[in-house]
Amino acid sequence: MKQTFLATLVLLTSACTAFAQKQPIRITADLTEGYRHLYHAEIDLPVKAGPASFITPRWIPGTHAPGGPLADITGVVFTANGQTLKWRRDDVQLAEFHVEVPKGVDTLHVHLDCIVAGRVTTKMSVLEWEHLMLYPANVPVKDIPIQPSITVPAGWGTGTALKPVGKVPTPAVTGVDEDAHHPPADAITTQYEVTTVEQLEDSPVISGKYFHEFPLAPEITPKHYLDVVADQAEDAQMRPQVLAEVANLVREADKNYASHHYNEYHFLLTLSDVAGGQGLEHGQSSDNGVGEKGFADDVHQLGEADLLAHEFTHSWNGKYRRPARLYQPDFATPQQGDLMWVYEGMTQYWGNVLAARSGLKSAEQYRDLLALSAAQLDYKSGREWRPTEDTAVAGSLIRGGNAQWVNWRRGQDYYQEGELVWLDADTTIRKLTNNQKSLDDFVRIFLGKGGNTGPLIAPYEFSEIVADLNQVVKYDWATFLSDRIRNINPRADLAGIEQGGYKLVYLDHPNKSEKTLGATNSRRGGGLNVWYSLGLRVGSDGSISDVRYGGPGDKAKLGPGMKVLVVNGEAFSADALKAGIVKAKTDTAPIHLTVQLETGVFPIDVDYHDGERYPAMVRVENTPAYLDDIVKSRASTPTPAVNTAEKQ
Repeated sequence: MKQTFLATLVLLTSACTAFAQKQPIRITADLTEGYRHLYHAEIDLPVKAGPASFITPRWIPGTHAPGGPLADITGVVFTANGQTLKWRRDDVQLAEFHVEVPKGVDTLHVHLDCIVAGRVTTKMSVLEWEHLMLYPANVPVKDIPIQPSITVPAGWGTGTALKPVGKVPTPAVTGVDEDAHHPPADAITTQYEVTTVEQLEDSPVISGKYFHEFPLAPEITPKHYLDVVADQAEDAQMRPQVLAEVANLVREADKNYASHHYNEYHFLLTLSDVAGGQGLEHGQSSDNGVGEKGFADDVHQLGEADLLAHEFTHSWNGKYRRPARLYQPDFATPQQGDLMWVYEGMTQYWGNVLAARSGLKSAEQYRDLLALSAAQLDYKSGREWRPTEDTAVAGSLIRGGNAQWVNWRRGQDYYQEGELVWLDADTTIRKLTNNQKSLDDFVRIFLGKGGNTGPLIAPYEFSEIVADLNQVVKYDWATFLSDRIRNINPRADLAGIEQGGYKLVYLDHPNKSEKTLGATNSRRGGGLNVWYSLGLRVGSDGSISDVRYGGPGDKAKLGPGMKVLVVNGEAFSADALKAGIVKAKTDTAPIHLTVQLETGVFPIDVDYHDGERYPAMVRVENTPAYLDDIVKSRASTPTPAVNTAEKQ
């Protein structure tokens, strides 16, 4: 039977009659040993006597793969009435633990630890709750109540979308092991409101010694905050310019999506060269991690300019509106990612557009970076055999993995490929309506259904996307999208750029933004961009990490793992390789390389004569400049632009 959209929301929020857990699970996450790469949890599970099964998350929303922390969960001890109970891991569902609950027991206590590889330093800790959660198996996670508490070192601040109830005494470890970890006596434990396992997994926590919370765009309802933790006190302060731009981001998103699907939103941001990077979406917050100086100046900011906008957009596209088969009732059922070009691809599009509209990057930088992305896709050899949809369907296989010959295999291209498709859709709507309508109109329909809903999940299928596009303007959208996503396309979809009044070209020098990114990368040991000339990715030491299949380097039989030692008789350097490319443009002789592979050293000649090639965007005169219109601000900015009052 066909269900209406609102009926679907009712079904999603209704209680499960097969499971009626009256008391919530209680979990206390102890982050006080994060600096030792260990987290601890004390969990009280309401139970009944008899066989019971409990599980930890496996398929984590936003990661699109069966990752989860399963291999790093350790120190698992079940107790009842102070007595240790035997448990056995399921032979097939490895995240599941089986326990026999004794008669007369209504609460099972569990202690567990998790080894955390990243997102921790001596000054900060980040918790994604799947690292510590344990809950009843085979029950929809939206129907399991749970009350969380968090213990952190004295003096640390905490940022999260969870709503605090108040400070509570730091609990003692109740297991039978007297040598078990005990939090410091002066540690701070905060209890939060009862939520569900589904929402708790979606509510990360950042905590640290140098913590600041900045209110954003106070005239917008609901409230928004930028919560910052850094390894250095000065980094956590944030530049006034950045605060103004993030506040503008809130205003631009409010104008663009005309709805909210959260009760309060927190941008969680860590600044650290030790903790590692991150960009993970959540419904009422986002977990963002950049380098220590990631937003310290305009040069560093360019590389991170779309991060907050991308993850913020996911609150609408991905968390609220989610592909039907990507949303499963638990964290054990495999997710199906065929519509990831909407989930991630359209978010990639809007993340970059909103970053430009809010001032996190300029319109010129938007075009420069779009040129780099489009060129990379256009020069990806794997598109000759693999359609974009398959990069989404097989996303859990190709996420990360072997970086060698990745251009021939293809990676998570549904991000950037989706961006180009949605740019094509935007400019097509503008062209069909004489620039009277745009993709802005589509997202207000598609992402705004139900109005201001709070944190819910509303699944969709391909047919709804087509129907909503047709509400904006009648067109054969099913064919439009299928041709670009489901078919093999040897060339990237550049129609959106061209309909937008620009053209992708290749010059003998990098564009301004590539130079800026190159300056920051050079300090990290970055190499020379010869992908569009020799078809190589070469590090600063001459190491080849990838070779473009079918390109000049491939034809010369260069391969990943080789190392260039000599260029035309001169010891390798970025300048020497560049000089060789320039010389070959007016010389019929090939570029002579001496290459090392394992213990062997041998010569290789690369027959290439087209000079340096770097992607750039140029304006096509006497055509509509839709690309310029797309990145123009839509929201008015009040004075002052941001309320920089902060809570520590």
